[in-house]
Amino acid sequence: MMESAGRVAFIGLGIMGAGMAANLARKGFDTTVFNRGAAKAVPVAACGARVAATAREAVGGADVVFLCLPATGDVAAVLFGAAGIADSLAAGTVVVDTSTIDPVATRDFAGRLAALGVSLLDAPVSGGQKGADDGTLTCMVGGPAEALATARPFLAAMATTIVHVGASGAGQVAKACNQICVSANLVGASEAMALAMKMGVDPSRVREALLGGAARSVVLERHVQKLLDRDFRPGFRTALITKDLTIAAKALNDAQVFAPVAAAVLQVLKGLGASGRQDDDWCAVGDLIQQLSAVAPPEGTPPAA
Repeated sequence: MMESAGRVAFIGLGIMGAGMAANLARKGFDTTVFNRGAAKAVPVAACGARVAATAREAVGGADVVFLCLPATGDVAAVLFGAAGIADSLAAGTVVVDTSTIDPVATRDFAGRLAALGVSLLDAPVSGGQKGADDGTLTCMVGGPAEALATARPFLAAMATTIVHVGASGAGQVAKACNQICVSANLVGASEAMALAMKMGVDPSRVREALLGGAARSVVLERHVQKLLDRDFRPGFRTALITKDLTIAAKALNDAQVFAPVAAAVLQVLKGLGASGRQDDDWCAVGDLIQQLSAVAPPEGTPPAA
């Protein structure tokens, strides 16, 4: 078990945050957690974390504070809202925001915290629920190098790859790039599976063949298998990938990048959400493609959740 040289607070115990915070506690870090729904803190407490009644209580005395929240507005509220933590942070504290949010807002938040003597790292992660649970995430970091040096031992408890991408906001830009790649990959792979089915070819055999060649990817390994299993339980909800790709689309537009693929994929994801499947796993986009292609699922598979 690792012993921590400092205290860490973790705010936001959703599908990703719970696993990340649990890894901190299991690996011996002095960890205090807070979540608006207290029930989600119970499994993390079982790993050795203390549970605070408020976010401000959680960050008291913490050297490093992690946030894992759904959207830009949530991060703004936790930092600077009526019950926000910014005024409770001691000078020298490092805030590590693992949420996926707008990079321009991130730079604003970093400036406001810097005025209080607090450093902000934007450190969104990739690897899904499994990576969060296993402590094998990839972390894309923007912000001061000295702040990353302070936070790195804590990050290493939850991530096996930690890349300092650049200055404040750079981590969020990298995450936007990641979401463009993986969402386009999933929609393309879903279309491929629908084609196999439409042509009377076993999609599981096609997937096996593709995994042996240049089409191999984490999306094909994990998410397409979930699609073929018709397992739409949320590991990464449709609403969240749609939110992430909306952030990416805004960044693409602001930077005047020609991006027809991202634009088309975003519309497909919005259609999936509009069909009432916001809380399904994002691999359900493949089920939508099958429905629109008039492809029946493989015989004997259960109906979509």
